[in-house]
Amino acid sequence: MFLNNIYSIFTILVSIISIIFLIIIKLNINYIITTNPSIYNEANSLFFIIGIFILIIALIILGFIYVVRKNILSFSNNMCDIIDKVIYKEENIEFVEDEETIFSKLQHKLKKLVEILDNNREEALIEKENIKSLIGDISHQIKTPIANITMYNDTLIQRDLNRNQQSMFLNNMKFQVSKLEWLVQALIKMSRLESNIISLNKVNSTLSDTIANALSGVYLKAEEKEIDLEIECPTFIKANHDKKWTSEALLNIIENAVKYTDNGGRISISVEEWELFTKIDIMDTGIGISEEDINNIFKRFYRSREVSEVEGIGIGLYLTNEIIIKQGGYIKVKSKKGKGTTFSVFLQR
Repeated sequence: MFLNNIYSIFTILVSIISIIFLIIIKLNINYIITTNPSIYNEANSLFFIIGIFILIIALIILGFIYVVRKNILSFSNNMCDIIDKVIYKEENIEFVEDEETIFSKLQHKLKKLVEILDNNREEALIEKENIKSLIGDISHQIKTPIANITMYNDTLIQRDLNRNQQSMFLNNMKFQVSKLEWLVQALIKMSRLESNIISLNKVNSTLSDTIANALSGVYLKAEEKEIDLEIECPTFIKANHDKKWTSEALLNIIENAVKYTDNGGRISISVEEWELFTKIDIMDTGIGISEEDINNIFKRFYRSREVSEVEGIGIGLYLTNEIIIKQGGYIKVKSKKGKGTTFSVFLQR
């Protein structure tokens, strides 16, 4: 409607200007004829030629404006159609990108916007599913210790137990409370990592202190099982890493090594500098991991059926993988059933 009004007004203005210009030329020619009557025919011919020329110019201008108006209308209609398709989330929207036109350029930008919106929508759906899965996993993991605590508490209240039995049930409750506390802390760390609330402070520093901090958390357990710990880490070897979180990541791997290695076994830790990465190998002589389980051990709450009787909930290796990946590193695993496992952690130098 707006373009139609503009076009009509412009047509009227061009017509008025053309008529005024013709009137002015006619008056001038009449003045020339009155002063020199002998050129009457030539003056009229000149007026006719000028009139035709002005008419042609006016038609060209109006034609040009009409073509521009038509292109603008076509452009706006096409853009509106595409935007409507985007709004109504239609699939397989066709974009014209192989032409050197304004419409093609705008379509190219609009296509990028659509792709960004689609990616954001997909990420939002994935995040929603992850949250849904996380809530389900948390509910499942917390349910067991709470049920045990409730059962022990009911037993203490309803039954007449002697001192030794009461002590046994209270110790069991204490163990379940500790397990629940550890689980909640692990879930908090996991959720903070997944939501990027935690910012890792990477510093180029030696790995010997980081590994020592990790070992301090499992040394007593290893000693109880008479597991031989061998560490080969030159003090000059460095890597870009967050000491606190990397130490926790290594602790989870070493703790699993201690857990699944029989009494009198061996755990070896060695550090080697590569061109772009520093590699930390953690080798044990434990029960090993089957091939079908290796691809799943870093999944949240995953536990193999073969170790279902061993205490654990399947968060440690998931957290470890998240921590290392967020630092630009990665983990490789090699294992042989009954022989042992090697976790290779790669950190950027």
